Amino acid sequence: MLQILRNRKMFDVCIVGSGAGGGMAAKVLTEAGADVVMLEAGPMWDPVKDSYMFKWPYDTQRRGAATEKQHFGEFDAAFGGWTLEGEPYTTGSGSQFDWFRSRMLGGRTNHWGRISLRYGPDDFRRKTLDGLGDDWPITYDDMKPYYDAIDRLIGIFGTFENLPNDPDGVFLPAPQPRCYELLIKDASTRLGIPCVASRLSILTQPLNGRAKCHFCGQCGRGCATHSNFSSPSVLIPPAMATKRLTIVANAMAREVTVDEAGLASGVAYIDKNTNREHHVRARIVVLAASACESARILLNSKSGKFPHGLANSSGTVGKYLTDSTGLGVSGFIPQMMNSPAHNCDGVGGGHLFMPWWLDNRKLDFARGYHIEIGGGRRMPSAGFMGAIQNYHNYTPTDPASRPPAGAGYGKPLKDDYRRFYGSTVNFAGRGEMIPNTDSYMDIDPNLVDKWGIPVPRFHFKFSDHEINQARHMQETFRALIQQMGGVPTSPLPSRERDYGLATGGRIIHEVGVTRMGKDPSTSALNQHCQAHDMKNLFVADAGPFVSNPDKNCTWTILALSMRTSTYIAEQRKAGAI
Repeated sequence: MLQILRNRKMFDVCIVGSGAGGGMAAKVLTEAGADVVMLEAGPMWDPVKDSYMFKWPYDTQRRGAATEKQHFGEFDAAFGGWTLEGEPYTTGSGSQFDWFRSRMLGGRTNHWGRISLRYGPDDFRRKTLDGLGDDWPITYDDMKPYYDAIDRLIGIFGTFENLPNDPDGVFLPAPQPRCYELLIKDASTRLGIPCVASRLSILTQPLNGRAKCHFCGQCGRGCATHSNFSSPSVLIPPAMATKRLTIVANAMAREVTVDEAGLASGVAYIDKNTNREHHVRARIVVLAASACESARILLNSKSGKFPHGLANSSGTVGKYLTDSTGLGVSGFIPQMMNSPAHNCDGVGGGHLFMPWWLDNRKLDFARGYHIEIGGGRRMPSAGFMGAIQNYHNYTPTDPASRPPAGAGYGKPLKDDYRRFYGSTVNFAGRGEMIPNTDSYMDIDPNLVDKWGIPVPRFHFKFSDHEINQARHMQETFRALIQQMGGVPTSPLPSRERDYGLATGGRIIHEVGVTRMGKDPSTSALNQHCQAHDMKNLFVADAGPFVSNPDKNCTWTILALSMRTSTYIAEQRKAGAI
């Protein structure tokens, strides 16, 4: 018989996950006086001691290339990827979905792009506006105080633009655009596309004891100076300072347990170091393990009282899965050839971006996208300027650009690198997917992971709205490149290939599988991200999201978790939970 090691201590709150939602919940609740235990599925991680921020590509034989454990490169601060050894998942017939997981303290907050966009007033009421999807049970005005609070706590740069559905925040000064970004802005202006300062959670001034960014441009490696946002830099330290946070690392959550009264009593987890099962007791459980992981835990939390899992009397746990739409196009810009050597590192992301600018009522797709831009003379690493022999094909009218025989070796090759370095730009679209009944996750009845925990099975399908949106992205990006006097470096994909739309899950913005709502028959959680079926069970990641707007989701995870955690603290004080 399996022996479960039970912790006799009763914690006030058990939080599963240590990323944006879990870290924020830990900070708010410990500072409100709660005794909190946090379960993290990966190891501890300290950005000061453990980041690869100052590594040079030539320090290793791989030159920074991806590994099985770090899919974005061996210096990237994400331990995991779309496949993890011993942690499979499956997809339904005809579906393709790739599930990204980062198993470490802080999760994905260690390596993300720091694009920190607020959802706008229209994003919370899309069904009211166009009849598609559903409205949130809360409004922008409900969220604004929490957006303001995280802006002041974490720090974000930007400029005041007064855009109706891209709300301004509490901004630090934005860095100046790089050379190639100015060229892109000039082209976008001629096409009538707004191009404004990015809104990134990177410090351009000291804030709350953290140093300003020194422009090394390596944000994805983890920041040893705490100058960008991550949970281990900004949220975990103040929670630890209260002496009321206990972190259990390498703890793989299996299920939320319930007592005879039908309330959450704690969490059962596997110690990954010993493969033994443990149980931690808590008066309140907060799941913040990432949207699909939290839904998996709820669906696996079956009992006689809850045969379909927890928070699932409506049958909606796992439903309404979405990811941001996304694709990219690169272009060769002849006027950027032979550019003088100069430092254009800046922050670890674009200094400019393009918010959605059109009226969807006049288009054949219902929701918009924003445009992220890239280019310049970044630090070379593995894969740098791949297929350089093709660059000559992009300037066919210039005889001097055609390669002489044997140009792929020695000095001619080095000359090509110097000549073409910094001569490309790239555009990436990130758009809104409308929830549909064909996109959801459930539990595979025939497969478990290495710890015996049943694994998710994903079903996923884009609608014509997303596919037509992808076509519009392709046309827009190519028009921008041509406006710059350049040439796209790839042909336009066909309709049969969804115009190059990235596979679901590849943008790593999956949300919506434990949605919030006013009606318990159509939603898992109420407006406080509290389970309709169980007053002491909450979700604090992107699972409660009712829609997935054309803005990266982390800033709303943080604000919503702060709102939820503040409510929990108030309810504890009132003795209601």
